[in-house]
Amino acid sequence: MARLLLSLDGQVLAEYNMNKERYTVGRLPDNDVRIDNPAVSGHHALVINILNDSFLEDLNSTNGTYVNGKLIKKHALQHGDVITIGHHQLRFVDEQTEDAGADEFEKTMIIRPGMTGGPSEQEINAAVAQVSAPVLGALPGSAPEVSHGSTATVEPALRSATATTAERKALPTAKLQVLSGAFAGKELSLVKALTTLGRPGVQVAAITRRAEGYFVVHVESGQAGNYPMVNGTPIGPQARKLTDNDVIELAGVKMGFFTT
Repeated sequence: MARLLLSLDGQVLAEYNMNKERYTVGRLPDNDVRIDNPAVSGHHALVINILNDSFLEDLNSTNGTYVNGKLIKKHALQHGDVITIGHHQLRFVDEQTEDAGADEFEKTMIIRPGMTGGPSEQEINAAVAQVSAPVLGALPGSAPEVSHGSTATVEPALRSATATTAERKALPTAKLQVLSGAFAGKELSLVKALTTLGRPGVQVAAITRRAEGYFVVHVESGQAGNYPMVNGTPIGPQARKLTDNDVIELAGVKMGFFTT
């Protein structure tokens, strides 16, 4: 079953299961998806579901309807499409393709040691070690244990600053939810001590799971000084601690950080 996820500034406000043929979107109370905002027309847009297909139509709204940043009149919805109406966004999630999309997202954004064109394991370790000492109060050169989704060799010096298994289990579980682009709506559980994300040659960052919490660290970018952003602000060369509902922008993709 397809779904619409309504959000504002990266915060999910409501979820709508698409279990009937027509859904109107607009400001007035008689809409199926009501967005009470002056930038939204009374009856702004219409979603029509026909068998396994969904179609979006703008209802001659004042400010227009956008899909993935482009103004549309009619559009055949695909999994991951982001509909912008006024200041709000509706992410179209099709459960029939969700699992395949999650696999594709991991192939595209998750960086593992040895990937062609990606930073080496040593480069990732060095980047994380460089910013770990000020955050953890550890000796220079120490860093969190590395685990990239496949077994990684970690130097003993790196282990000294790593949270114990018990400390990591005490942390609240966390996940990333993609908020923009082709993979909008995809989720990634942050269960590893270190998860490396991005696109080699464009922007690469790591999210570390420590006793103190979750931190995002810049690893490399194709342009000097091009740091990932959290809530619209570049993180700079130091590690940035993440809090619930933070919005990370990395390699042109926005992701929400949520603890559960």
